[in-house]
Amino acid sequence: MLESARPLGTPLAKTRELPLAIILRQVDWLLVIGIAALVGYGLWAVAGVTGHEVPGQPHYYLAKQELYAGVGAVMLLLAAAFHPDLYRRYWRALYVVAILTLLLVPLLGVAKRGSRRWLQIGSFQFQPSEFAKVLVVLALAGFLAERGRALRDRSTVIGVLILVAIPTALVFMQPDFGTALVYAAVTAAVLLIAGTRWLHLGTLVAATLIGAALLVWILPALGVQVLRPYQTQRLTGFIHPSFDPNHATYNVAQSKVALGAGGLHGRGTIGSTQTVLGFLPENHTDFIFAAIGEEHGFVGTSILLALYLFVVWRGLRALAGAGDGYGAVVIGGIVATMVFQVFVNVGMTMGIAPITGIPLPLVSVGGSSLIANLAALGVLIGVQMRGEGARGRLR
Repeated sequence: MLESARPLGTPLAKTRELPLAIILRQVDWLLVIGIAALVGYGLWAVAGVTGHEVPGQPHYYLAKQELYAGVGAVMLLLAAAFHPDLYRRYWRALYVVAILTLLLVPLLGVAKRGSRRWLQIGSFQFQPSEFAKVLVVLALAGFLAERGRALRDRSTVIGVLILVAIPTALVFMQPDFGTALVYAAVTAAVLLIAGTRWLHLGTLVAATLIGAALLVWILPALGVQVLRPYQTQRLTGFIHPSFDPNHATYNVAQSKVALGAGGLHGRGTIGSTQTVLGFLPENHTDFIFAAIGEEHGFVGTSILLALYLFVVWRGLRALAGAGDGYGAVVIGGIVATMVFQVFVNVGMTMGIAPITGIPLPLVSVGGSSLIANLAALGVLIGVQMRGEGARGRLR
């Protein structure tokens, strides 16, 4: 996968750092515009979806989301400013930070709705698992860079799995099944981009399927319940919608109604009864895509998906022009994270994916998700503007 790039072990620090003015000329401004458009679309959607949520304060959620977007923009700029070699050199420290924050959650975390996923600093609550996503990607890329010519060895695959298993287990115990799935998807993408043998990838796929069978069917049949009851009900409701244990498919049913009611052009912010009257649960977080569909119809959701597609396309172009294998793995991991989250979130609103609680990147209301995703995209931009593809445009 990485034949056209320098080996993963080639230090970026050995390449001549260009002056700031030239680096800015290398930035993929179309990617920056796409990210800004996505954030702007999300703020516009939040304004319409949440205008009725808090009586007398129609801009309550919008103001908070604008604040998060501002903080996220600063994080994007900071992440892009650092040379990628710093991330690669200190990947162990980044990994330790991710693990320590995740370890603090069961000890000091704030519990909501039966889950303990948040840490609180003053009046600000944040979800460490969101920020750990990008830290894990950077750690995996750094680990693979150090492996050099041993990338295709079985020991490398085992090392990657061990690195991912720890944060995945910590997140799973919160419990946060959705984010645990994101880590699994990122692992697959990183190994694929790094050029792992197909035999090893096939073995991992088989092991994943066996693990899923144990988790969902075999262990529960033996009386060992690993998943929480509501998680089991969601999976059962997804596989057998007609069974509907304890109305576990209610959210999906209301989401489908909202999407269908939106038609081609939508019903507007006032006429969207599913959203305004509260029939659609979590309409500004997990199911905001359905709320957008009801208010703005097929046209509105198509524009949103087109913006995601545009950002992913520019990300893949950056992947193709990465300066070395390390940069390619970082960019690929970040792009895979976004694609997987969009697919699962949109899919669960249509009933083609189980409900997992994965937010819609850059759109769903929530500070941790928005800030972490913008920081990750900042890392992507930082790698892109120092890659061979960017330098080639200046020659």
